[in-house]
Amino acid sequence: MERLEGVVRPYAWGSRTAIASLRGQQVPSAHPEAELWFGAHPAAPARCVRSVEGAGDPDSADTDLLTVIQADPAHELGAASVGVFGERLPFLLKVLAAEEPLSLQAHPSLAQASEGFARENALGLALDAPERNYRDPWHKPELVVALTEFDALAGFRMPDRTLELLRELQVPALDPYLGLLAGQADCDGLRAVFTTWLTLPEKAIMALVPAVLEGAVAVLGSGATEFGDELRTLLELGEMYPGDPGVLASLLLNRVRLSPGEGMYLPAGNLHAYLHGTAIEIMANSDNVLRGGLTPKHIDVPELLRVLDFTPIPVADLHPTVRTLGAERIYLTPAAEFRLSQVELDGTGLHLSQSISFDMPGPQMLAVLGGAIEVRTATGESVTVRSGTALWFADGDPDVVVRAASSRATFCRVLVPVSAQAGTVPERAEAATG
Repeated sequence: MERLEGVVRPYAWGSRTAIASLRGQQVPSAHPEAELWFGAHPAAPARCVRSVEGAGDPDSADTDLLTVIQADPAHELGAASVGVFGERLPFLLKVLAAEEPLSLQAHPSLAQASEGFARENALGLALDAPERNYRDPWHKPELVVALTEFDALAGFRMPDRTLELLRELQVPALDPYLGLLAGQADCDGLRAVFTTWLTLPEKAIMALVPAVLEGAVAVLGSGATEFGDELRTLLELGEMYPGDPGVLASLLLNRVRLSPGEGMYLPAGNLHAYLHGTAIEIMANSDNVLRGGLTPKHIDVPELLRVLDFTPIPVADLHPTVRTLGAERIYLTPAAEFRLSQVELDGTGLHLSQSISFDMPGPQMLAVLGGAIEVRTATGESVTVRSGTALWFADGDPDVVVRAASSRATFCRVLVPVSAQAGTVPERAEAATG
């Protein structure tokens, strides 16, 4: 059992309050804090804190989770996880705090990532080259669970609804694209419109985007529209990224708003952009991102089009099934690398459970999102973990009982699904429930 401190990633789109508040630090923070990483990714492995009572040998020097795992992967991860994923932690847990929109992006499938990584290695591209698409051979399915109201663009909207939106704008310059989608109201039509917009000459983009924004202002000014959130997002993106074809692309995507506790699962090929809010994000441990707009960074259009899944998806299908076991809410996804759950405990015992027991097969992590918890093992070892920090459990660590150490305590639990522990990769979400 190791007590972990996450690593703050200070990207410009981050919040000066959300992560600082979670960690009990000064608010506002000196710089925007976008993500808090709990994992063993080489770019920012979580720090193992061994100088607190009950969290290891107080005489040991602090280290990091990557170093701990590399020193004895069989002990830390277990033979089953190593057999499926190799000597690496297969998941990466983050707290994400978006004050401004992130770029439009998608992630490759496992086969695409493996092929692309090998291809770019053969070309001699450095791993940190700005034009590189694949920094490792892994895919990156991800799940977000909202901690606050959380807004995003995710997945291509059903074409009939997109046609309604484009018609409502009444922008003559959009007519060719409206006609293109109306003539082929399916994934092929969406691909054709998206590809055309992404490859328009700069002069054409600089004329089309302002016309579309003017149309949005007119519709919102009339007060009668079903697409208020979509159009306000369009205007926000247009102000931040003038002349970016990603502004137009936002018209093709679902506008999603998650309430606290709601989740959204993003498989390979799903074009998405997080807009605003704070959430837990759990993903396969990979750096592979194909960008599609709303960014000054490299966009490889042919590779992006090869990776994207243009199949339209209803918003309801983005939400994972949730299974409740006592105080634990488990978010079921097809991902073999992770299973995330959330637990809320009541230290007063008046409203919620005061404690919960967990068995400990495979690598696991508990991250505290509010209040504090006391974790006690069957051997009598005990540690208190406060908001903004986490605990790591190696494979085979003793079973634990978790109690609220404050009037209200909230934490998330991440593990490698039982099916992966058995040495197989689940094909359906139900196979990952354990």
